[in-house]
Amino acid sequence: MKKETWTLALGIALLPPIWAVLAPHLGVETGAVALICAGLYVANGNKAGDGVRISVGFLLGDLWAYLALAVMPHLPLSAGAGLFVTLFVLGGLAVMLSSFCPQFIYLPSWLCGWAIGLTIMGPGGIAGAGTYPLQIAAAMMAGVWYVGWGVDKFQKWLISRN
Repeated sequence: MKKETWTLALGIALLPPIWAVLAPHLGVETGAVALICAGLYVANGNKAGDGVRISVGFLLGDLWAYLALAVMPHLPLSAGAGLFVTLFVLGGLAVMLSSFCPQFIYLPSWLCGWAIGLTIMGPGGIAGAGTYPLQIAAAMMAGVWYVGWGVDKFQKWLISRN
C-alpha cells in the first residue's frame, strides 16, 4: 500500500471522529456538516489558499438559507411558487454577487452552504431555526479548517516523518 494511502486513511480515521465526539459537547448538533464541507475543500484540490474563499462562501450560503426561510412565509404566493421565486432570485443574486469578487467568495461553497442550510433548517422553517445557523456555521468552519485543511497537513506531516 502506498504511503499516501495509509497516511490519508489514518488522518480520515482519526480527525473526523474526534470532531464527531466533540461537536455535541460544543453545542453543535449539525456536526456531520463538517464532512460535507471538507469534501468540497478536498474536491477543490486541498488548496489552503482557497480556504478563506471557501469559508466565506459557506457562511454566505448559511445566511442565504436563513434569508430564504425568513422571506418565503411573507410572499403572497402559493408555497411552490414562493419557493421557486425565492430560489430563483437568491440563486441568481449569489452568482452575480460572487462574480464581483471571486477572489473573496467561492461560488460552489456558497451554493453548497445554501443547500445545507435549507436541508437542516427548512423542515422547521424560520420559527424553528433557533441556533441552527450558528451551529451550521461552526460545523462548516470545522469542515474546512479542521477536517479538510487539518487532515491534509496531518497527512503531509506523516509523510515527511517517514
